[in-house]
Amino acid sequence: MNILVTIPQGAVRDSFIPEWAAEKLAALGPVQYNKTTQQLTKSQFIEAIKDVEVCVTGWGTPIFDADVLDAAPKLRVIAHTGGSVQPYVDEAVYQRGITVLSGNAIYARSVAEGVLAYMLLALRQIPKYIDIVRDGGWRTETDTSKGLGNKRIGLVGFGAIARNVLEFLAPFDVEIFVYSGHLTKGDAESLNVKKATLEEIFTDCDIISLHSAQRKENEKMINETLLSMIKPGALFINTARGSIVDEEALIGQLETRRFSAVLDVFCQEPLPADSPFRSLDNVISMPHMAGPTTDLRPYVTSSLADDIARFMANENLQHEIPWSYAKNMTTS
Repeated sequence: MNILVTIPQGAVRDSFIPEWAAEKLAALGPVQYNKTTQQLTKSQFIEAIKDVEVCVTGWGTPIFDADVLDAAPKLRVIAHTGGSVQPYVDEAVYQRGITVLSGNAIYARSVAEGVLAYMLLALRQIPKYIDIVRDGGWRTETDTSKGLGNKRIGLVGFGAIARNVLEFLAPFDVEIFVYSGHLTKGDAESLNVKKATLEEIFTDCDIISLHSAQRKENEKMINETLLSMIKPGALFINTARGSIVDEEALIGQLETRRFSAVLDVFCQEPLPADSPFRSLDNVISMPHMAGPTTDLRPYVTSSLADDIARFMANENLQHEIPWSYAKNMTTS
């Protein structure tokens, strides 16, 4: 199998393909690497992919459009080291019988781990107490903290990340509400969750966690009306995408100090220095760090290499992304 790796030279590729992972790819067949420190241009991509059977891609790889596909008659597998493949492939890829793999399942679990960390971090007010001790102080008799027990938690969206969050919350005594057009009543019952409307989640839940994909139809779906429904003392978490929320409305609601938030994603990243999110004392702002953690990157490459080997042996794949799933993934 002739393999092309499109990830440019540099720290990102080194983190995904250390020497041992490179050896694992090389065991599958001849490997051609992007020899530059930049993303391939479309013309460079077309030239490089002509005799390629497996293309290992990363963030920023050119789209597999008709021109690229026409230049790659031998292409059989696209193995994306990122999560969502939506920005890189469309239905034409699948119509040509090309198998698409990605690290989505691995990343989803890592992001869910971050969501759980954010819940506990905010409820226990860990940043606040770290600062108090660092500044020479100590807790007082009136200081408070919260735990996850007996909380109502609302999950907005129910893809791979939210399903992992549900699994991670299993040891806690919590009630789960889910808003999703893809979740049937029967599935909700089997998972012991309540299928809910957005209004029910924003009105009734102690913790609201966003997991909807970034798609045009989801832009600002969390609007001022919903945000105004959040009850006093609740926690709002966004590890999905900033565009899903009306940020101006969110700032206005947070300025009332009625509820708190952990925000990992924003409409503009990096977050502007003068953003109100940076100074609100009821907001924990993170620089898009919920996941995947960087230590997983070589494991993703290794897992994709294993799946390529399974493909070659005509065995069941563990990381395949069918078109029915790909078309609903985050667009960026």
